Amino acid sequence: MQLNYNLLPTLRVLLDTRNLSLAAERLHLSQPSVSKQLAQLRRDFNDELLVREGQRWLLTPRAEQLARELADALGGLERLYAAPGFEPARCERVFRLASSDYVAQYILPEICAELARQAPGAALEYELWDKRQLPLLWESPLDLVSTITDQVPDLIRGLRQGEDGLVVLMGRQHPLAGRPLGLDDYLAWPHLQVSGGGDKDSPVERVLAPLGLARRWFARVPFFQAAVEVLCRTHCLLTTPAHIAWQLSQGHPLAYTALPFATQSQQYHLMWHQRHHQDPAHRWFRELCFPFLRDHLQRTVRESRTKL
Repeated sequence: MQLNYNLLPTLRVLLDTRNLSLAAERLHLSQPSVSKQLAQLRRDFNDELLVREGQRWLLTPRAEQLARELADALGGLERLYAAPGFEPARCERVFRLASSDYVAQYILPEICAELARQAPGAALEYELWDKRQLPLLWESPLDLVSTITDQVPDLIRGLRQGEDGLVVLMGRQHPLAGRPLGLDDYLAWPHLQVSGGGDKDSPVERVLAPLGLARRWFARVPFFQAAVEVLCRTHCLLTTPAHIAWQLSQGHPLAYTALPFATQSQQYHLMWHQRHHQDPAHRWFRELCFPFLRDHLQRTVRESRTKL
């Protein structure tokens, strides 16, 4: 027998009201339509279900059994369609965020403090972002990525944090410290690269490569803190976003200056895959993280411009 599950809501209303007119009104149907559906239900269950007694309709024993079971069954189905709720205080989820070690040092502690305040049972796992991972974000366990990207790819959602430009960072003992750079100066000294996090080098390559020019690399390191130590002990130059140069120079003997050529500004985004977009816990976590990332970037960008 082919069952018509679409008739179950009608059955529930009929068993509740025990009145065809009231059932029709509640279902926004005509009474003949409800009568037709009742006839179909009687055939499906091989039972009269409702029996006329004078001005009343009485439930058969089978209908009384169905009334008890139907409330639970349809209630479960309705819960499937209900929007899932989220209570941070009861959350025990592990959230996963990726960015640079700079974000880990200067922004992550604030995010962690707020996470602990609102969701003390939750946990956070942080990892160093590799820009080559972006096309594979769909299969990654990461919830959020904060990084530089010119364009948010298809099926990736993003919130724009702001933008920044590149500068040249060096130790205060460097012969070039404290004066404007020329292109010859920039190319004459060895360079340091921070490989972790977003792409900080392609804007420079897009300017130099068409001219047949290239930097001479002295070292590549994955962390900004390692780069700071190298800059303080060598005559290397590090091309890096201005807000990072300003922040690092606050606590270390470093100086920064403008590049000797113009480059495209770098766009910062907080990104996640489309599959997470409507998850209430994920939405809460990204709304928690985003203001810290955006506000730190915009504040330090403003500060960096006062020194250029």
